[in-house]
Amino acid sequence: MANTSSSFAPSREDFAAMLDSSFGESDALEGSVIKGIVVALEKDVAVIDIGLKTEGRVAIKEFTGPGRDQELKVGDEVEVYLERIENALGEAVISRDKARREESWVKLEKAFEAKEKVEGIIFNQVKGGFTVDLDGAVAFLPRSQVDIRPIRDVSPLMGQPQPFEILKMDRRRGNIVVSRRTVLEESRAEQRHEIVGKLEEGQIIEGTVKNITDYGAFVDLGGIDGLLHVTDIAWRRVNHPSEVLNIGQTVRVRIVKINHETHRISLGMKQLLDDPWQGIEAKYPLNARFHGRVTNITDYGAFVELEPGIEGLIHVSEMSWTKKNVHPGKIVASSQEVDVQVLEVDPVKRRISLGLKQTLQNPWEAFAEKFPKGSIVEGEVKNKTEFGLFVGLEGDVDGMVHLSDLDWKRPGEQVIEEYKKGDVVKAQVLDVDIEKERISLGIKQLGTDPFVAATSASEEGGELRKNAVVTCEVLEVKEGGLEVQIVGTDLQTFIKRNELARDRGDQRPDRFTVGQKFDARVTVFDRKARKVTVSIKALEMAEEKEAIAQFGSADSGATLGDILGTALKARENAQKK
Repeated sequence: MANTSSSFAPSREDFAAMLDSSFGESDALEGSVIKGIVVALEKDVAVIDIGLKTEGRVAIKEFTGPGRDQELKVGDEVEVYLERIENALGEAVISRDKARREESWVKLEKAFEAKEKVEGIIFNQVKGGFTVDLDGAVAFLPRSQVDIRPIRDVSPLMGQPQPFEILKMDRRRGNIVVSRRTVLEESRAEQRHEIVGKLEEGQIIEGTVKNITDYGAFVDLGGIDGLLHVTDIAWRRVNHPSEVLNIGQTVRVRIVKINHETHRISLGMKQLLDDPWQGIEAKYPLNARFHGRVTNITDYGAFVELEPGIEGLIHVSEMSWTKKNVHPGKIVASSQEVDVQVLEVDPVKRRISLGLKQTLQNPWEAFAEKFPKGSIVEGEVKNKTEFGLFVGLEGDVDGMVHLSDLDWKRPGEQVIEEYKKGDVVKAQVLDVDIEKERISLGIKQLGTDPFVAATSASEEGGELRKNAVVTCEVLEVKEGGLEVQIVGTDLQTFIKRNELARDRGDQRPDRFTVGQKFDARVTVFDRKARKVTVSIKALEMAEEKEAIAQFGSADSGATLGDILGTALKARENAQKK
């Protein structure tokens, strides 16, 4: 028997091999998650038997956390992370947190690869965002990824299990970044798609005013917002949506347009009412006058409301007869009641052109009635230009005195220098052109036209006409001739050098002196061109011709000197008698 028992006893080598095998298996378990049994609870610590004839201690708080309150009791089977088989006290070093974290990382990596949502709990706020517990693994939630719209108070979301999407994972660094916003956007997109699918253009629906902007209002249609543009609130002009709508107000709207790609919905309230532009031409015939209210003033005119939903434009050019370069705001005021006349109606473009000045009397017509052609008026010089004077007249209209109508004798360019802005002048109305809005005035017409006076009679009592003999007085002696005035008239003219005598030797201006009088013959008298010229030479030649005809003939044998001498003596004798 002794021999039999000794044959089964392990040798020293076998025992060593068995011991190495046992410890080798234990060493392989380090750094992994294993199962254990709770064998005791001591204050804040749970004693856990992990097998391998060893126990470890884990703080009870590791079994609790955000969203999970596990109540431990002796005999419970739990999973823990084995860091070391034995420490200096002969106990195993284990951790429930690390076990959960390892387990969680494995699940999260699979979810990240599959782009699946994960559940987590926001439990703390840090710089730039929040920390989220993903069943043991801690992730970072940037503030911009909390919600679709920025929210000030996140406390209602804290400690509440909710879905997240993993944006980034780095196991080596232990970093996880998650987003709640993408989950909400996806959920909202699905919801919007479902809601939009049930809506149709033209459908009438109720909604709640959610937000008001300068350009319109956003209306909640039960999970999706539609835009009610300010121009679609009413047929009349609405300057700001807040004039008609309030946040929280329930409104009936018509769906005007749906964009199924962007899920944008355009709404309208005025579309529920009759279009006031229907039959507009019959309601507002051309040239008819109406009473309205100024609703808006721009640089180019003013809008007038004729009835709710119907506005017309008074262009700046149709606001005043006389104020041409004035801002509309200086002619009419906002909310002012005005009378207007319909100038044009365009039902296609929904435009009505109105006139304000047409309801007032044309000031040029009024002026023409009160001051017909030939009337004498008085006014202030408003402006001087290179072609004349502008004079302010009654009725807030201007008249123009052309350079040619300033003076009978002197050039207009010279005379205009005597006038200055602000001078009060009298003038005669020469013409009123109502269509062109022009009034022509004349200052020289207040005096006598020297041509008219000259045609009545000369100093000798004869009519001033072509070939008449007139007496001239030298006003100025010039190298090229004489500046003279026809005696008995206000007419002045210039006698050229070659017209001063028949004989070339006597054609010298220096033969004459200022104030000297002599006779000359009128060679040109043009009333229309207002031109008169005289000539001594023409007179001498005419007298010579007359003397030959009276006192001699070509075959009489008398010389020209004899004939002229006889004619001269005859004239002297006639004068003595």
